[in-house]
Amino acid sequence: MELFSLLGNSQQLDGGAMFGNAPKALWSRWIKPDDENRIPLACRCLLVKNLGGRNVLFETGIGAFFEPALRERYGVVESQHVLLESLAEVGLSHEDIDVVVLSHLHFDHAGGLLAAWEEGQPLRLLFPNAHFVVGAEHWRRALKPHPRDRASFVPELQPLLQASGRLELVEGEYSQTLGKSVRFSFSDGHTPGLMLAEVGGVVFSADLIPGRFWVHLPITMGYDRWPEKLIDEKKVFLEDKLARDVRLFFTHDHDCALARVTRDERGRFGTADEQGGLHGASLQLSAGVS
Repeated sequence: MELFSLLGNSQQLDGGAMFGNAPKALWSRWIKPDDENRIPLACRCLLVKNLGGRNVLFETGIGAFFEPALRERYGVVESQHVLLESLAEVGLSHEDIDVVVLSHLHFDHAGGLLAAWEEGQPLRLLFPNAHFVVGAEHWRRALKPHPRDRASFVPELQPLLQASGRLELVEGEYSQTLGKSVRFSFSDGHTPGLMLAEVGGVVFSADLIPGRFWVHLPITMGYDRWPEKLIDEKKVFLEDKLARDVRLFFTHDHDCALARVTRDERGRFGTADEQGGLHGASLQLSAGVS
């Protein structure tokens, strides 16, 4: 089993929105904003080669499906489909992916499932040979979103996934598609039914903890639907990963893919052993992972 961090299309989003009620005087020390108050964000994916003989991709990033005006609105930097280029760099195409695991279906995590925008062409699903693994509770949210987060979903995506005949909705710790090689837990603070995948001593932290600076318990995003619950969930999550020495994989951190959880004498969580990327590493760091 080999683990790779793959970059998808990157974004520049408002720093205040990304750091919720944290003051700019604090978060600007961590990530310097540009003249429009935007900070750089990755849309990083985790590829596991030879997971039970299959290529498994955790998330697909934002992709390049937006038309130019919306690409500008949402701060998508590149016009081409960067994830496809990243897959090619490790010798794969989207057709070689056997399973795609999606923590949730917000467009910056699932938009890479779609082909790049072409004028006059309908949205088209990529990954023709993959099974798509999504949390059942979040799927129900995606079908009937709340007005607060309706704009975070791609309305055409859910029907395309359903029509593929390759969609699995997960209710518990394990999926039928992946068996006990991947263990799932769930969070509701960012969005109902956010699914967190743990594999090979690494957990895909998704939007529960989008990067190193959100490891600090009080730090949440303006996009979170229930910040106080998210903080409670994050505390339990971090205590567990610290106890079992499970590494955190960050999707949105612009220059850190992986880190170890730490806790200081005052009980504050932090990170150490930070890595900018994974390039075929074989990590069996935790005896607690099946």
